[in-house]
Amino acid sequence: MPKVQAEQLRKIGRALLMANGVPEAEAATVARHVVNANLAGHDSHGVIMLPNYIERVRVGHILPGAPFTIVQESPTTTVVDGNWGFGYVINERAMALTIEKAEKNNIAACTVFRQGHVGRLASYPLMAAEAGMIGMAWADSGRSPKGVAPFGGREARLGTNPWAIAVPSDLDGPFCMDFATSAVAMGKVKLAEARGQEIPRGWVVDSEGELTTDPAKLKGGALLPLGGPGEGYKGTALAAMGEVFCGILTGLGFGVEPSGRHNDGCFLIAIKVEAFRPLLAFRREVADFAHYLKDTPPAKGSSGVLYPGEVEHRAERQRAAEGIEIEEATWAKLAALAKEGGIAGELGLG
Repeated sequence: MPKVQAEQLRKIGRALLMANGVPEAEAATVARHVVNANLAGHDSHGVIMLPNYIERVRVGHILPGAPFTIVQESPTTTVVDGNWGFGYVINERAMALTIEKAEKNNIAACTVFRQGHVGRLASYPLMAAEAGMIGMAWADSGRSPKGVAPFGGREARLGTNPWAIAVPSDLDGPFCMDFATSAVAMGKVKLAEARGQEIPRGWVVDSEGELTTDPAKLKGGALLPLGGPGEGYKGTALAAMGEVFCGILTGLGFGVEPSGRHNDGCFLIAIKVEAFRPLLAFRREVADFAHYLKDTPPAKGSSGVLYPGEVEHRAERQRAAEGIEIEEATWAKLAALAKEGGIAGELGLG
């Protein structure tokens, strides 16, 4: 697989999006988010998504330059209509507004509807953590096609409905969680298929409801909920609550509409730490807590305990220094898009 520096990938992503009618500022935002996902080790939400986003722009499912409309608000709440714009652009602006309101009023929340894919969900709570706040984000796929079977079922009725929380601390890296309420993110199965790899048993059932290690059999089948075949009721409960907060509370609704248009709904919260405790003391104690966890004697066969977010921090440091590996299938798609746009030579994709 080719290994590419992050800045070059941002340049490629920005140029490909602009060649397909995306305004420069929006193209830069999308490229920054997808490459940051690669840096954090979440390749399923990285540049592999760019061809998909460009296709959605071409068919009119994502509208570059879409307005950011505040439908309803109070000093501590906001309802945002993204008007089918890029989720990265709309959601980032919505989180910034939520942080601004929390700065004045200690806590604020926001719902966002009618926007494209928001990518790696941790990106938005991390904005709050950088501002000295606890940030939370929950997302679902609105009424676009579903991928997860509820516990005990074999047909997809739920989205992967990820949940992310980030906390300010004195650690070198972020203290945060970000996970799908399915056994695995949909993109990780697609990534395995693109790389010709098998997937672990317990991620996917095929069209007959049988467990499979073949990622291609997700088509016609479904992802399992978090907890897998044994305790998937836990993931189903979390996913169902995600549908309530991000589908029903936002007004997107549940189920699937015929258009197949991806329309992420999001619920965002920012909590000002200093409304409860001095920020410096809180940051210090979160770091102390993380080290307390890491000092746990390792189990047999384990390399030790990591605090939430440490895996991503380690990946980011390594990939920033060494470059990011891109699977051949994705690299070929990027090269084909560059050739279509007449920019292959200047991007080194000729």
